[in-house]
Amino acid sequence: MTPYSDIDHKTFQEFADLIYDKAGIQLGPHKKALVTSRLAKRMRKLGIQDFRSYYEYINQDQTQNELVELLDAISTNVTQFYREPRHFEILEDLAQKWERSGQQRFRIWCAAASSGEEPYTIAISLLESLRDTRDTKILATDISTQVLERARKGIYEKKRLQKVPQQMIRKYFRKVPGGEEESYQVADPVRDMIQFKRLNLATPPFPLRGPLDAIFCRNVMIYFDNTVRKHLLDEMYRVLKPGGYLMVGHAESLSGMLSHFKSVEPSVYVK
Repeated sequence: MTPYSDIDHKTFQEFADLIYDKAGIQLGPHKKALVTSRLAKRMRKLGIQDFRSYYEYINQDQTQNELVELLDAISTNVTQFYREPRHFEILEDLAQKWERSGQQRFRIWCAAASSGEEPYTIAISLLESLRDTRDTKILATDISTQVLERARKGIYEKKRLQKVPQQMIRKYFRKVPGGEEESYQVADPVRDMIQFKRLNLATPPFPLRGPLDAIFCRNVMIYFDNTVRKHLLDEMYRVLKPGGYLMVGHAESLSGMLSHFKSVEPSVYVK
């Protein structure tokens, strides 16, 4: 048996409580194998042999750097370009409508940016639909510092661009020279629209003033319980403009929790 193969129930529950307290992520007993394997990666790197010692190490770390590493390890980052494409079609239609009405300033928040595919898709959608993007900004946040670093670079292997139309690749990506695998970097005009920042969605209020035109908060609330979801939804309602839109993941059930929002269609809400 390896020193990382098992974690006693008490220690697992303490890790689960810590992760919930700091990030709002719920980890029941069915997640024990997943948590064990992800904790073990950090423990190997630090040369720590047992889970109890690692738990104590995190709590004694005054810098909280290891807590950030722990939350990075636990966070699930599944994403792709043009995932759930209906939301981007809606955004393009809205942007054109708002611009026709005289609006020149556009502000979008991508609340769970992961490795960047979603905010870059938002930026490309706006570049395609707006005549003037000089005052268009996208805030892209995530709890994981590691994925944000990848997102800032904006470099993706060719296989990650499968859902991006060829004409969009030619227009908004640049081939990266050299390397074993064919890769592309998002072009500067797209990257310049986006600011990447670390943000913990479980700890509102956020340093966002708004008013925002749209928020993409997709496929992250499934990891939260109703208490955390309610606080997050209230905060998103606060920073959205009247008539602003909220997009959530198609798999997320928020029935009974969106009393301030009006449903437009499944997974799409308006303030």
